[in-house]
Amino acid sequence: MNKEEFINELKHLDINISVDTLKKLDAYYHLLVTENAKYNLTTITEESAVYLKHFYDSLTIVKSINLKDEYLLDIGSGAGFPGLVLKIVFPNLKVTLVDSLNKRIIFLKSVIEKLNLKGINAIHERIEDYAKISRESFDIVTSRAVASLPVLSEMCIPLVCEKGLFIPMKADAKDEIKSSQNAIKTLGGVLR
Repeated sequence: MNKEEFINELKHLDINISVDTLKKLDAYYHLLVTENAKYNLTTITEESAVYLKHFYDSLTIVKSINLKDEYLLDIGSGAGFPGLVLKIVFPNLKVTLVDSLNKRIIFLKSVIEKLNLKGINAIHERIEDYAKISRESFDIVTSRAVASLPVLSEMCIPLVCEKGLFIPMKADAKDEIKSSQNAIKTLGGVLR
């Protein structure tokens, strides 16, 4: 997906991306590729693949929710997908990125600083430990390519505030949804 295709596909998601935002995503892409050799952040580094499989895919969360100025937590952020992409495109979001590997957090903090992003934190911590101090603190909790849905439900639902949403980003979750029903119900969640 080249940049023009990216812009056009975002219009189908009702996202009109500004020139400034596109420049930030481009700078993010270049930082990702440059630092990938040092940090081993992703196997996907070709520009068209990053725009499709990382940037566009991260933004498909808008199929589930209209993003405004919520507090969003991204569990297992890795190289910043989806949380950092969401912050760049939706600057009013207040975003917390949590990852257990410090090398990823170092990278994320570097991108945040170089792009001069405000209202975003990158935290080096295991989610099990972070959850002890952050229960019911976020409007939206999301993750992408982290763990199975039963495990994610147990980690993430307790972090969601009342009337908040846990939105796991999964390619095909039909079987995982079935195996998660008990955990979701036990934790007070409702499947939508």
